[in-house]
Amino acid sequence: MLTLTFVINIQNCSKTPCAFFNVNVIICAPLQYEIVIMKTRHSHSYLILSFLLFFFFVTWSSTGSLLSIWLHQEVGLKAGDTGIIFSVVSFSTLFVQICYGFIQDKLGLRKHLLWFITALLIFSGPAYLLFGHLLKINVFLGSFFGGIYIGLTFNGGIGVLESYTERVARQSQFEFGKARMWGSLGWAVATFFAGLLFNINPALNFAVASCSGLIFFMLLMRLRVSSAPHAMEEAVAGGKVTLEDALRLLTLPRFWALVFFVVGTCIYGVYDQQFPVYFSSQFPTQHEGNAMYGYLNSFQVFLEAAGMFCAPWLVNRVGAKNGLIFAGMVMAMRMVASGLVEGPLLISITKLLHAVELPILLIAIFKYNSLNFDKRLSSTLYLVGFACTSSVIATVLSPLAGYSYEKYGFAQSYLFMGAMVFCITFISIFLLRSGKASLDPQVSQLSTI
Repeated sequence: MLTLTFVINIQNCSKTPCAFFNVNVIICAPLQYEIVIMKTRHSHSYLILSFLLFFFFVTWSSTGSLLSIWLHQEVGLKAGDTGIIFSVVSFSTLFVQICYGFIQDKLGLRKHLLWFITALLIFSGPAYLLFGHLLKINVFLGSFFGGIYIGLTFNGGIGVLESYTERVARQSQFEFGKARMWGSLGWAVATFFAGLLFNINPALNFAVASCSGLIFFMLLMRLRVSSAPHAMEEAVAGGKVTLEDALRLLTLPRFWALVFFVVGTCIYGVYDQQFPVYFSSQFPTQHEGNAMYGYLNSFQVFLEAAGMFCAPWLVNRVGAKNGLIFAGMVMAMRMVASGLVEGPLLISITKLLHAVELPILLIAIFKYNSLNFDKRLSSTLYLVGFACTSSVIATVLSPLAGYSYEKYGFAQSYLFMGAMVFCITFISIFLLRSGKASLDPQVSQLSTI
């Protein structure tokens, strides 16, 4: 279209200036209209999805950032019992993520699954109160209820929202990391107040969670993403997803290489489960420890949000594989350092390294999947290859970690975890596929808001 305009302009310059002007307007108008529509769609999708991520994480942080402290101080559980709960949560999340991944790939850009998750977010406050009541009656009964609810709502729901955002980002031409940054900010804002509210009354955090869920509902109502066939082709090329397509992933060596890498990196989830208990124990009183952990976690996630903004730039330059390896090595270093240092200041510094590793890991995993696998299966790959594998490992390691904390202490357990992550990451250097991150303009860092 642009070349045709140039040729006609040359032909009409020597004749009538009026003709030059008219032809130029007629031919360029459709292009200008398309650009305006694209920018409008880009801006709308980015803003709504950014705020959806923000309030999802506000809900999640209000209920989950101090979960282990709540279980320990309010419900009265020991580290071993808490490990059982996290194991059940991870086991239920495993099945949820498998189902969610395939369903969302079938739905494409439709919001049916997001509506279901929205309902769960709204009822998060009452659900956690019931969770605590059931735990006091019977640990296994409470773990069963809490595991199913947390798996359906947060551990599985975040994968759906993140993969949906990444898919819309490819369609609407904005960088996923810039939208995901707002999720980190949501967690940081909620965590900043979580410790203070917890010391007043833990139920206040649950009330905040439900209110945030209502805002999420109102935002989702305003999200307008085309689910027409041509829009689907822009987001994911290649036709409809079948069960055979998803199962074919299991025959690919590169898929299992990715799973092996994730086995190492997902140990950070087990490490983080009861870290608040360890950190709060460094202070004279529990109330002081709770408040200080809220401040620390909030500051860490603010740094994480900045990392989400910068991570696409780094991953685009070093490549998706190198980004994954770098994140794994930082993760191993953080765990080992947590076992070696003493005192709240040095332990806080090791905790802040999470703001370096997570943004790079999250951006690199999406770009690695896009480079090496069928784009139609983006949700399945993320939820099964990454999130689901994390759940399997957490299911196995959570009770073992709880036992280790009681028998050997937190420091020794962290040293062992860090050594495991380092070994798996080092082996993955030879298993993961090399290649620079995609320079597709739809995911380029040059796309700005």
